[in-house]
Amino acid sequence: MKRALVTGVSGQDGAYLSKFLLEKGYRVYGTYRRLSTPNFWRLQHLGVFEKINLISCDLIDENSITEALRISRPNEVYNLAAQSFVGASFEQPTGTGMVTGLGVTRVLEAVRQFDTGIRVYQASTSELYGTGGRSKQNEGTPFYPASPYAAAKLYGHHMARIYRDAYGIFACNGILFNHESPLRGLEFVTRKISNGVAKIALGIEKNLSLGNLDAKRDWGYAPEYVRSMWLMLQQKMPDDYVIATGESHSVREFVSEAFNVAGLDWKKHVKVDRKFMRPLEVNLLRGDSRKAGKKLGWKPNVKFRELVRIMVENDMSLWRRWMDGEHFPWDAPSYPSEANILSRNLRV
Repeated sequence: MKRALVTGVSGQDGAYLSKFLLEKGYRVYGTYRRLSTPNFWRLQHLGVFEKINLISCDLIDENSITEALRISRPNEVYNLAAQSFVGASFEQPTGTGMVTGLGVTRVLEAVRQFDTGIRVYQASTSELYGTGGRSKQNEGTPFYPASPYAAAKLYGHHMARIYRDAYGIFACNGILFNHESPLRGLEFVTRKISNGVAKIALGIEKNLSLGNLDAKRDWGYAPEYVRSMWLMLQQKMPDDYVIATGESHSVREFVSEAFNVAGLDWKKHVKVDRKFMRPLEVNLLRGDSRKAGKKLGWKPNVKFRELVRIMVENDMSLWRRWMDGEHFPWDAPSYPSEANILSRNLRV
């Protein structure tokens, strides 16, 4: 039986990847950062919480990473843990660098010292391309990061390549473009939109405040993207791959489609608030994943409109279930704005 160690197992990708690996017959170990409030709702939502061997670990603590390797003795490591919200990286640039950047080196160094035969997947990102300006980005497109998050990820990206070339470690960078799902955090714009539409449609709130509506992104479906991570580590040789749909849509288009799902006119409910604008904006990201299609046999099936529908319908279902008095694992109670709503007497 293969053994996999997934860092950041409680996040969107960590949860979907864990479910995927369990279905493949893996013994899955997952690291999480110990917090005062546990954050395992995604694993519970997918019904895999009890099937994963959890290990407390922090990417700023080298000893805890080594201990995680000792406990799990993995064939594969999927390094998904990071401070992954771009907006927060402007507020916490040093902390983002310590975790999202240097954390990668700590993982790679722990693998080098423990067992160089371990295969490593490093979660890279389309944010590396930043303001490069090309209509489509592939593995050869120059990087020009436009946020502390992207800069930290670029450092990790190159460190994975360096450890691959210098020490022969099977390390792959997955340059994944934006991938969304009902498990996306509420701080991310796509989930903020789907959650906001659900609340407006059910009469819980009236308006939704957003930032830049003109930014364009290549949005895919997270459960499909985690499969590409696994495929990369099954190849004969390590390499880096872009994973994307090849389509880009603006935030405005996402908003319009989301409100259409609920039968509403977005212009009557959406307000632009400059406090949600980034100090430096990336206007266009669109990926070219032909290499992944050719070498990995990977391709996306869920496209933009279906993705939006999945997310909006899921959030509407969650709020209906809550209004009906049902108790279930979800993320709303962890966010102050949502917790304030939950404290109101809106149940029917």
